[in-house]
Amino acid sequence: ADVHAETSGVAHFAYDDEETCIAEVRFLLSMLPANNREKPPRSATADPADRRCEALLDLVPLDGSRPYDVRAVIEELVDDGEHMEVHERWATSVITTLARLDGEVVGIVANQPSSFAGVLDIHSSEKAARFVQLCDAFNVPLVTLVDVPGFLPGVDQEHGGIIRHGAKLLYAYCNATVPRVQVILRKAYGGAYIVMDSRSIGTDVSLAWPANEIAVMGAEGAANVVFRRRIKAAEDPDAMRDQLVKEYRAELMHPYYAAERGLVDDVIDPADTRSALIGALAMLRTKHADLPSRKHGNPPM
Repeated sequence: ADVHAETSGVAHFAYDDEETCIAEVRFLLSMLPANNREKPPRSATADPADRRCEALLDLVPLDGSRPYDVRAVIEELVDDGEHMEVHERWATSVITTLARLDGEVVGIVANQPSSFAGVLDIHSSEKAARFVQLCDAFNVPLVTLVDVPGFLPGVDQEHGGIIRHGAKLLYAYCNATVPRVQVILRKAYGGAYIVMDSRSIGTDVSLAWPANEIAVMGAEGAANVVFRRRIKAAEDPDAMRDQLVKEYRAELMHPYYAAERGLVDDVIDPADTRSALIGALAMLRTKHADLPSRKHGNPPM
């Protein structure tokens, strides 16, 4: 079971005893519709829709290099802190989980900064793509929590076809017709940001916290590329690099630059994230989107 749950990803769930397994199966079934033509069952909740999530300000460090467990963010946002993680022990740099917001079932895809800094690699891209397709098949709206520094670099990933596997996640989101809401918690860099349900691939609503950084890469890396000649020609290259990094960050990576460019719909107070998500999903409840008439799509394999 451990091999299938942790290494191959064949097992979605693995439990130590039969009693726990049966209880979790019941919990899973309570969040799925009877068939693909129905919506998931709504459940009454005593958790207020307008509950402020003040703890989020402490859970997510402003310093983009500091890790945190995104599960704590999810538990703060969802009804009664309850969620059911799919593929919990496989491809741990991304979290895929079912939960409820104001009684309505949602599927949450979230980068996990405490595991490999939250990068997307071959396995995490496939894991997230499979989950997006599951949610879309059973009319479960999607919430995507973004804090991603990019795709995992390296010869092994390149030779394994990281671009091809990353495209599976892109395809899954583009093919999904359920309501889709993106929240950018912190970093959103490069192609990995694009495939995490960005506006450019059709998310319905994109929200961002004030510390968001939507960019091709981090300020240090970008400054080294963009201002390479100026840095090299300076009397004190290190001082010049530090100055240009500060200028780049101030001009191009401030929190509202993304909103000015139309990449996000609103910059929100993190404490209001729960109510903002519930409001966005309520607005999208009657969303109807038809896919083109065709035998089947042509997904990357």
